[in-house]
Amino acid sequence: MTLALSTRLDDGFDDALERTREALKQQGFGVLTEIDMAATLDAKIGVEMERYVILGACNPPLAHRAVEADRQIGLLLPCNVVVRENRDGAGVVVEAMNPDVMVTVTGNDELVPVAAEAAEKLRAAIDALG
Repeated sequence: MTLALSTRLDDGFDDALERTREALKQQGFGVLTEIDMAATLDAKIGVEMERYVILGACNPPLAHRAVEADRQIGLLLPCNVVVRENRDGAGVVVEAMNPDVMVTVTGNDELVPVAAEAAEKLRAAIDALG
């Protein structure tokens, strides 16, 4: 199992971020949270880094099924999707947490079909970018 579903884009960062939001929306995910890591680290500890945004994506029907199967699963929600400039300056990387991590971490087989569907939708969103 891999930790992330990912792709590399030649887009500019802002375009990649907007296209990622739209691709998630097309798969039924809303963005509940947005964390600008670069701005946060710069403001809080004076560290500069490449542009790096974490989107907290949620597909309500899938989230509901996951919470019904395991009440603690909220600790692993929403699905994090990272849009970041490549450290070597070559394009933008978009990565989504592999939902299979939920199954591995919890050991709860009831989450297998939920994780599979979430992975299918996230993979479709990632593939739509490339």
